[in-house]
Amino acid sequence: NKMGFFAEVGPLPVFVSKHAIPADMTFDQNSNPASYVSQVTDEQPVRIKPESEVRLRIVGTHFDANEIRAIGTIRDDYLGVV
Repeated sequence: NKMGFFAEVGPLPVFVSKHAIPADMTFDQNSNPASYVSQVTDEQPVRIKPESEVRLRIVGTHFDANEIRAIGTIRDDYLGVV
C-alpha cells in the first residue's frame, strides 16, 4: 500500500516503509496490481509488486510473546528488485 510493503524472509515478515524506499520510486495505485514504480531508467520501469523478489537489509526487529517482526530498507546500494 502507499505506506510501504511487506516482504517475507523465510517465516519472518518484514515491513519496508515508504521512507525506506528510494525517493525515485512512487506508489502507483492505478496499476494492476498496485505497485511501487521507478522511472529512473530509460528502459522498462522497475516495479515492486506482489511476488517480486527484492534484496533488502533488516534494520530492526520486534519481539512479542508469539511473534517476531522486522523492519527493513531498500534505500541503499545494491538493494531493491533482483
